[in-house]
Amino acid sequence: MSLTVLERTALIESIQQSLAEGTLEIGDAVRRLRVEVTGLHQSQFAKMCKISVRTLVHIEHGEGNQTLKSLNAVFRPFGMKMGVVRIRRDNA
Repeated sequence: MSLTVLERTALIESIQQSLAEGTLEIGDAVRRLRVEVTGLHQSQFAKMCKISVRTLVHIEHGEGNQTLKSLNAVFRPFGMKMGVVRIRRDNA
């Protein structure tokens, strides 16, 4: 199944929003972007991002201590990069 440009954009924005809200982990976001947006296998996606398959597997499983360079490499194809967001504090 192929997504339209609008569907692809909406999906990427939805994943980005969930990341920003803290309701989606980085590894899960990367896996969803890879599978749902690109439809690529890990080896194909890793090659496209110029990282090793092992690094991609670690990112997707939330393992190891990934570098900012590796994380930016997997988000770049979707027009994203790692950044800093303000923590929302509830006045309780």
